[in-house]
Amino acid sequence: MSTFALENPSTGQSEQEFDRIKDTDRDDILNRSTAAFAQWRTTDIDERAAVLARTADFYEERATELADHIGREMGKLTRWAKMELGIVADIYRWYAEHAHELLADEALPAQGAEQTYVRKDPLGPLLGIMPWNFPYYQVARWAAPNLLLGNSLVLKHASLCPLSSQACQELLEEAGLPKDVFINIYASGSQMNDFVADPRIKGVSLTGSEAAGAAVASTAGENYKKSLLELGGNDPFLILDDENLDWVLEKYTKIRMYNTGQACNAPKRLIVLADFYDRTVSYLKEQIAQIEVGPYDDKDAGMGPLSSIGARDEIVERLTEAERSGTAKIQVGGGKIDRAGAYMEATLLTDVDRSADIGCNEIFGPVAIVYKAKDIDEAVEIANDSEYGLSSSVWGTDLAQAHEVASRLKDGMTFVNEHGTTAAGLPFGGVGRSGYGRELGRWGVGEFVNEHLFRVSDQSNAGQSPAS
Repeated sequence: MSTFALENPSTGQSEQEFDRIKDTDRDDILNRSTAAFAQWRTTDIDERAAVLARTADFYEERATELADHIGREMGKLTRWAKMELGIVADIYRWYAEHAHELLADEALPAQGAEQTYVRKDPLGPLLGIMPWNFPYYQVARWAAPNLLLGNSLVLKHASLCPLSSQACQELLEEAGLPKDVFINIYASGSQMNDFVADPRIKGVSLTGSEAAGAAVASTAGENYKKSLLELGGNDPFLILDDENLDWVLEKYTKIRMYNTGQACNAPKRLIVLADFYDRTVSYLKEQIAQIEVGPYDDKDAGMGPLSSIGARDEIVERLTEAERSGTAKIQVGGGKIDRAGAYMEATLLTDVDRSADIGCNEIFGPVAIVYKAKDIDEAVEIANDSEYGLSSSVWGTDLAQAHEVASRLKDGMTFVNEHGTTAAGLPFGGVGRSGYGRELGRWGVGEFVNEHLFRVSDQSNAGQSPAS
C-alpha cells in the first residue's frame, strides 16, 4: 500500500499522510457501488431530492471548516473558499428544488400507439476523476445531477484533496445518502485505467489535463461507455471600446487572478484594440504589481500560493524560457517569491508569440497576457486562434455590437460584459481541446442517462411496423 501526504502550499510543509487503495481493493469497491445502485435507483424522487437539500444546508453550516480544508490542501484564500461553498450549496439545492421537472417523463406524439414517451433511467455506477482547483464545486457539478438521477458514484479526487474529498462523502451520508452510493477513494492516476475499463463502471467524468482526458476517453471508447471531459481553456477576453476602460480592466484583473489564476475558464488572453493598447498595458502594470500575495488565511492577501511548489516552478520556468527565446515580454512579475511555500508574483506578459508554447497552451496560474488588434475583425481572429474552446467574453458599451461579435466566437460558453459566470441552472462545458459534454442545469441529468423509450400499443395495432 502506497501513501501520500497533504502538502500545505502556504507553508511548504507536509501535514498528514493518507493510504492509497491497493489494486486488489477494486472489486470490493465496485461490488459495493453496484449493490448500492440497485437500491438507490428505486428510491423515491422526493427522498433523493431531500438528501440533496440537506447536503446544501450542511455545506452552508460548515463553511468555515470546509474552507479551511481546501486552504490547507491547495492554498485557496478563505474568502474565495467560502464563495465556492456558496455555489456548491446552490447546486445541490437547485437540483433538489427542480427534481420532478428534470426527471419528468417526456411525452411524444403517439405515432400509432396508445402512448409513447421517454423516461430518464440511471445508467449505474459512475466514476468521477476530479481536479484540485475547485475541490467541492467540481464534485458537486457531477454528483448532484447524477445522484438525483439515481446513479451511484465513485470519486477519485486529486491527491492534493484528501480532506475535502472525504468531506464530500461524509456530508452526503450525513444528509441521508445510503452507504456506498457515493464512495470516495484515495487512488493514483495509474490505477484509473482498470476502473474505467471495468464493466461495472457505466460512465466516467473527468475534469483535468488533456493527457488524462485522452487516456480516459480512449479506454472508455474501447469499452463502449460514455465519457465527459472538461480539459481547460485559453479563454479570450475582448474589449471593443475604451469608454469604461479602467472599470473593465479592474474587472479583468480580479477575474484573471481569482483562485491565483488556477481556473479553467479564467480569461487568459486579453485582446484590446490598438487605439487603447498602451493605456491598457500601463494600467495593468500598475494594478498587477500591487497585488499582495499571502497564505490562504491572510485576510489582506489579494492572491494566495499556487497549489504546489512543483506547479509554481513549472510556470516560472515557462515564463523564463519565453522571455529568453523572445516569444514573450515580461512587463511585471514572472518570478518566485523568496519564502517558504508555493508563492510567485502576479505576472503581465505582452508581445506574445501566438504560435509559441506560452501563447497557444494554457497557463494555469496568475499570468495575464495582452494582445493588440488593429480592429474588431482581427480581435475575433486572435480570439478564435486557439485549439481550446471553453469560454470567452466580449466587453463593450454598444450591446448590439458586442452581441454580434460574441456570436462569431467558437467556444462552448460566451458572455457579454461578464466572464465565467457559473450557476446551477446554466450549462458548463466546451469544445475542441477543452473537451466535450455539459454539466449543470438540465444538461447535467442528460449525460449519464438511459433515455428509455416506451410505446404502449393495443394488441390489435402491435407489431405493424417493421424493426429497423
